[in-house]
Amino acid sequence: MVKLRDDVYQADKDNGDVETALNKLRTYVYGHMNTNLSAGNNIKPPIQLQYTYERLQEQAQAQISESDLYIQAKNYCEQQIPASVSISGRGRIDCVQNYVLSHGGKKAPAIPVGLYEFDFVSPSWSPDLAGWSLVATIFFAIAAAATFLLSKFTRINLPQL
Repeated sequence: MVKLRDDVYQADKDNGDVETALNKLRTYVYGHMNTNLSAGNNIKPPIQLQYTYERLQEQAQAQISESDLYIQAKNYCEQQIPASVSISGRGRIDCVQNYVLSHGGKKAPAIPVGLYEFDFVSPSWSPDLAGWSLVATIFFAIAAAATFLLSKFTRINLPQL
C-alpha cells in the first residue's frame, strides 16, 4: 500500500497518469483489511494532489492574465511602482489586483480543493488470509467456550483435545 501511495504522489509530481495510480491504490485499499493511508503522516485527508491542483490554478490564472485588462494593469503598475522600489516586482501584485478589480475585471476562478484530496477506508473484513484467519479464530473461540460450558454444566465428560 505504501508503494502504491508513493506511486500516486510521484505521478502527481511528474504530471503523470494520476487517475490510474489512484485507481490501483483504491482497489488495493478496498480489498485488504487494516490498510491505513494515514500511516506515517498526520495529514487529513492523507492523499492530496498538491501539484495537480497548483497546475490547474496556474492555468486558470494564465487564462485571465492574458486578457487586455491585465496587460493594461501591468503597464499602469510598472509606471506607478518603478523597478527601483520593487526589486522582484512583488510590490506590484496588489497594484495589479486592485486595478483589475476596480476596472471590472475578474479574479481567477477558485478551484475546489476537495476535488484533489482523497481518503480510502479499508473494509472491516475481506476474503484474504487475514480475513479467513479472523473467521477461524472466532469459530475456534466459540467452539472452545461451548465445550467448556458443556463440560461445566453437564455431567458428560467430553474427550480432551
